[in-house]
Amino acid sequence: MSDRPTENTAQQEAKNMGNGALSGAVIAVAGAGGPAGRAALLRLAEAGATVVGADNDPERLAEAVDAARYASGGATVTGETVDLLNLEATRDWASRTEKEFGRVDGLVHLVGGWRGSETFIKTSLDDWDFLELLLIRTVQHTSLAFSEALQRSDRGRYVLISAAGATKPTAGNAAYAAAKAASEAWTLAMADYFRKAGGEQGPTSAAAILVVKALVHDAMRAERPNAKFAGFTDVKDLAEAIVGVWDKPAAEVNGQRLWLTEKP
Repeated sequence: MSDRPTENTAQQEAKNMGNGALSGAVIAVAGAGGPAGRAALLRLAEAGATVVGADNDPERLAEAVDAARYASGGATVTGETVDLLNLEATRDWASRTEKEFGRVDGLVHLVGGWRGSETFIKTSLDDWDFLELLLIRTVQHTSLAFSEALQRSDRGRYVLISAAGATKPTAGNAAYAAAKAASEAWTLAMADYFRKAGGEQGPTSAAAILVVKALVHDAMRAERPNAKFAGFTDVKDLAEAIVGVWDKPAAEVNGQRLWLTEKP
C-alpha cells in the first residue's frame, strides 16, 4: 500500500502548510539534489511552500529532501527521480504534481553544468553537445511542461538561474556562455507568453532570470580555505533571492534579468 497522500489530503496539506510568505504555494525544483537545490528546498519550505524536487540522482535527491524536511520542521517536501532530458517524462512530472497538490505555483530551474577551455581556438564542440543538453534542453522541457499550470496559478513563477557570462562571454567559455544565452532567450520567450496571456490587466504569472557570476557553498570553501570567491553568490543567498521573486508583482519580474552580481 502506498504511503503517498491521497489527492485530497495532499491538496489540503498544500493549502494549509505554514504561515510563511509562500504559504499554500506548490513549487517544483528541477535539479534539487545539488548544493543550490538543497538550499532552495530548505528556504522554500521555510517560507511555507509545498516543495516538489526532481533530480536524476535518486540518492542525492533523497538526502536533499530529508535534510529540508528535518531542518524546516517537517514541511511537505517530496522528491522524484525524473529524466528532464525526456519531454514526456517531464510533462508527466508536471501533470502528477498538479494533480496531487491541486496547483503549481513555481518551477525553479537549477540544473547546471560547466565546461570550458584554455582558449577560444581549443574549444571542443563536444562541450557544446554536453552543455546544450544540460543548460538548454532541460529549460525547454521544464518550461513547456509547466507553462500552462503556471499560467493557471495566481502567482506562477518560472525562475531560471543564469550566469553573467551569457552577457559578456570570455574566450574560453564560448560553449557555456552561448548555452546560457540560449536558455535566457527561451525563458524570455516564455515571459512574453505570460505577458500576452495577461492581456490588458498584465501578467499574473512571470518568468524571471536570476544572474550570478558563479555559485559557492560551504564544501567549496572547506576545500579551498584561502580562495576569495570574489563576486560569487552563496547558494543560501541564491535561495533567498529565489523566494524573493514571489515578493514582487508578476509584472515587475516578468521578463527581467535580476542581477545578484555586478553587471559586466
